[in-house]
Amino acid sequence: MPLISLTSIYSGRVIQVNIERVQLPNGNVADLEIIHHPGGAAVVAIDEHDRVCLLRQFRHAANGWLWELPAGKIDNREPPFDTVQRELEEEAGRKAGSWRNLGPYYSSPGVFTEVVHLFMATELTSVDISPEEHEVIEVHWKPFEEALAMAHSGEIQDGKSLVGLFRAAPLRTTAQSSA
Repeated sequence: MPLISLTSIYSGRVIQVNIERVQLPNGNVADLEIIHHPGGAAVVAIDEHDRVCLLRQFRHAANGWLWELPAGKIDNREPPFDTVQRELEEEAGRKAGSWRNLGPYYSSPGVFTEVVHLFMATELTSVDISPEEHEVIEVHWKPFEEALAMAHSGEIQDGKSLVGLFRAAPLRTTAQSSA
């Protein structure tokens, strides 16, 4: 999509907001409000008891508490795998011996450039937990089937967490049946 012009509206610590005039594939020209974000990574961490790590996290933008997978923003253009490993340690207090890429997730592609890279982690070992100062988090380990039920019922409302759980579910079943 050819960019005709760009007007920067705001540039902050995490996001940049632009009005971008583009020529669409059908030939029309549109002014789009686009929020640029460096992206993130999230992990479906499953322990040896088939429990998944869910964080109950306070989110001001959501006006309360949400259930989420451990996740974080990509810092300084680091590879998404480095981000997810760091976040698993900081937020869940775990390292993983086995990783599987679950693919990217586009959080809101109509206005937001954020791509969240999803992973599944198993063979977990404990490390010191070290959440960031601005995070208000409770760490919970839920049976995977209970977490899926929470996703299906709407109790889990966070998009990356829903996509991660649903993508991991059949892979987890396959891994268990081959064990």
